[in-house]
Amino acid sequence: MDIKSILGEVLQELPVGVIIADHDGRLTVFNREAERILGIGARQVGPNHWSELYGCYLPDKLTPFPADNLPLNRALRGEEVRGETIFIRNSFHPEGVWIRASSKPFSKIAGAVGSAVVVFSDITKRQIAIEKIELLSRAVEQTGDSVFITDPAGVIQYVNPAFEATTGYTRDEALGQTPRILKSGQHGEEFYRELWTQLLQGNTFRGTLINRKKSGELYWAEQTITPIRDSAGNISQFVSVLKDITDIRKRQEHEIQLEMARRVQQRFYTPAVACSSFDVGRAVYPAIEVGGDYIDFIPASNRCLNIAVGDVSGHGLDSALLMALTRAYVRSYSAQDLELVDILAGVNRMLIADLEETLYVTLLLVRADASGSTLSYASAAHETSFVLGRSGEVEALIESTGIPLGLIPNYEIETKLIRLNADSVVVLLTDGASEASDPAGEQLGLERLIEYARAHRTEPAQQLADGLCQYARTFTGGLAQQDDIAAVVLKPA
Repeated sequence: MDIKSILGEVLQELPVGVIIADHDGRLTVFNREAERILGIGARQVGPNHWSELYGCYLPDKLTPFPADNLPLNRALRGEEVRGETIFIRNSFHPEGVWIRASSKPFSKIAGAVGSAVVVFSDITKRQIAIEKIELLSRAVEQTGDSVFITDPAGVIQYVNPAFEATTGYTRDEALGQTPRILKSGQHGEEFYRELWTQLLQGNTFRGTLINRKKSGELYWAEQTITPIRDSAGNISQFVSVLKDITDIRKRQEHEIQLEMARRVQQRFYTPAVACSSFDVGRAVYPAIEVGGDYIDFIPASNRCLNIAVGDVSGHGLDSALLMALTRAYVRSYSAQDLELVDILAGVNRMLIADLEETLYVTLLLVRADASGSTLSYASAAHETSFVLGRSGEVEALIESTGIPLGLIPNYEIETKLIRLNADSVVVLLTDGASEASDPAGEQLGLERLIEYARAHRTEPAQQLADGLCQYARTFTGGLAQQDDIAAVVLKPA
């Protein structure tokens, strides 16, 4: 076998793709590895068609590789090319392969390039690994959770942008430091000893810590610390991921407080008391766990029944606390057998000393007499109540007889009397019912509530009270309830 044959056989056995073209672009050598990598063997189609034939693309994997810029074409023009990355996708490689190609001219005829060679290898596995690393790097850099990496001694080697944003420490300030810069002093030394014992044993730590920012502000963090091992199985780094859950913890604590307040407040909503002269019903629907609407039934010593219907400005925990305070004052003054106006004046004096300027209370006090024939009332700007007659006509609107409580110290209010008949229906409401709004923003209004009460006036008092509140809630068309809704219904027995 001559030397040319030997060289040809060697070229065929090389573990890299080798293609040689003469100066006219004819492919004179196309070894087996080149065909395996490209999926297509030698085709004499001319240099301008190589890119299209073999499916050559730029690294974006979408743009066809310009034929003139292929390494072999450039070598035929006398250039030497090193390490060109090309993506190959064709019918034989629908998923695509990556190659790294180098080329050079290697013979000349009369000063011109006589032939050129391109040598390339399959780098698909390496390229996929690089893409995964790049994806992981982008994910770590862009995640909203803080990530930092330390060496086995706990010295910080890397922090991501979220770490800087959360802790206030810049990357330059954190690198070379240890996680002690985040210590809040809220965890004892025993805690950290156990943490490091667990990590050095190769176990992952998961827990909730209180950390300290550069500013000194404390924050809650869900933290995971994972030991990373090298090829020899030794711990080479620790990766820590922290999620700032301060807002979540605050919400949880707030929800716990609201639930505790709700349980206390539910005790304040006394059931409709048994009264031989009246069928009494009541319903209360807070906008959230606790509310500012106030309903109370207070037996009076003269066998009358006092009913308080109040509405504290706003809703939520603050309003609930103010409602509890108002309830205590009303009950305290009612126990002294005072007239309605005197009870309201006394409550106003107490609230003036307690309230901020932006808070106030509207409060309706009703006294139902033992005979069931009259109601007297005093209303501190509480107006959403009425009395229906035998045929559903409005016998009386229970209107305001004074201004809200908690605004001015010198308080004056009057009492009014309403005479009832055997078929009267007394409806006492808070404004959360009349001001309930549909998705278009239209309010339910007092007239619609009167129409509902008229249509259901023969129902028992409790059923009518529940129905009025549910009617107001349904009117909103599924929108979240914006204000507390409460109702009391009295019907002469």
